[in-house]
Amino acid sequence: MRSGRWSLARQVFALQLVLLVLVTGLWSGYAVLDARRDSDRTATREVTDIAVTVAAAPSTAAAVGSPDPTALLQPVTERIRKATGVDFIVVMAPDRTRFTHTDPARIGRPFTGNIDRALAGATFSETYTGSLGPSIRAVTPVRDDGQVVALVSAGVTRAAIGDRFAEQLPIVLGVAALGLFVAATGSLLLNRRLHRQTRGLAPAQLWAMYEHHDAILHAMHEGLLVFGPAGAQAEVVNDEARRLLDLPPGPVTRSDLPVSLRGPARTVRDETHVTADRVLLVNQDIVDLGRRANGTVTTIRDHTELRTVLGELDTVRGFAESLRAQAHESANRLHTVVTMVELGRYREAVEFATAELELSQALIDRLLAEVGDPVLAALLLGKVNEAAERDIELTVTAETGLDSVAPLSSREAVTLVGNLIDNAIDAAAGDADAWVEVTVRADASTLLVRVADSGPGLPPESFLRAAERGYSTKSRHHGLGLALVHGLVVRHGGAVTTATVPESAITVSIPRKAGA
Repeated sequence: MRSGRWSLARQVFALQLVLLVLVTGLWSGYAVLDARRDSDRTATREVTDIAVTVAAAPSTAAAVGSPDPTALLQPVTERIRKATGVDFIVVMAPDRTRFTHTDPARIGRPFTGNIDRALAGATFSETYTGSLGPSIRAVTPVRDDGQVVALVSAGVTRAAIGDRFAEQLPIVLGVAALGLFVAATGSLLLNRRLHRQTRGLAPAQLWAMYEHHDAILHAMHEGLLVFGPAGAQAEVVNDEARRLLDLPPGPVTRSDLPVSLRGPARTVRDETHVTADRVLLVNQDIVDLGRRANGTVTTIRDHTELRTVLGELDTVRGFAESLRAQAHESANRLHTVVTMVELGRYREAVEFATAELELSQALIDRLLAEVGDPVLAALLLGKVNEAAERDIELTVTAETGLDSVAPLSSREAVTLVGNLIDNAIDAAAGDADAWVEVTVRADASTLLVRVADSGPGLPPESFLRAAERGYSTKSRHHGLGLALVHGLVVRHGGAVTTATVPESAITVSIPRKAGA
């Protein structure tokens, strides 16, 4: 046995066996005593009935009044005694003189025992040690014209009652032994089942395992969900899983999980799931839990901060690419101006340089004037240049205008607008006349962002899937763009809609608090 100690199953079996033996022994003792009492009660009824029957017979009173009562009564009482199985039937005179007896030598001698109540006219029974030993006897009067002329006593010795009881004792003990065997067999089967379920561990080992299990669950920095074969309710949910998935206290069912985690059991490796305010990395395995069916073990890690940093890195990279493109374009323009000067085309060189400068400055001035957040304005300017480098015309519509990006922070605004524009650019790329239109405006009640493109648009089912779990048809964004947008919008109580006619467009509306 492990650690030199009995397993829980063996301890339970031993305790059950002791209790079964004890209970069976007590029951057997009670059954023996009850059977003994039943034998006494039965013997008392029998001797009373016999004594009353003999005393009530008219021939008895007549024989008592004859010259020789013994000659008339002894054959009759012996015949009745042998037929009924009692040990003695004594007919006596009121002065105790026996007229009959099982032992003829005792006829004529005085009867030993109590007869006072019978002389008074009552029938009674008692246990008394007489000439034949301890016996249960009944005494009743014989009446003639209302007078007590004799007494009749019938009895059974204790030895005879013991013999009768001994005949019943094997049955009682047999029933007890059978009950003990059946109970012990059931206990043994229960012990085997318990042994399988507890893996043969001792109570101390089970307790230590529970403490370690509980400590590990609370100390883990990863969310853990374990669903059994039924799969409806989680069998294990640690604190981190409740925090990351915002689960309620108490039992957790699959319906309590985010939509993307409610699917059928399957193996998952480093799959990204997006909730309203978190980006989660999910792994799931189908495992054998030792039962007829398999369960699932799901681990969840928080990648929100990492994805935020990566998003900011993508934004900075976009700005860098925009600056690189502008630097490259500026170098081309500068070479053009220098060459025109060298050729003596001074006026044309000035006009060319001035026109390019005015066009670029006009766009910058317009964005800074219409977009109250400089970070968002820089993002839009960078996306214009990025789109131009991919032969896509990106236009910030004349409807654009807002004093601030509230209730969003600058970081959230970059995440929202940047992802929508990236999706639109990717969708429109490859068309001969590719274009993207961006509208960002706000009034006292609503912040609205609308991004349209010349692409085919996102079907409703794909859009819903993207919003739920980060699905995308573009591998470059790893399926997180629309999911991050959806989570941000939901967090601020807004709404996202998509359309494919008359043009592909995604519209985001976020309510603004008064004075925002």
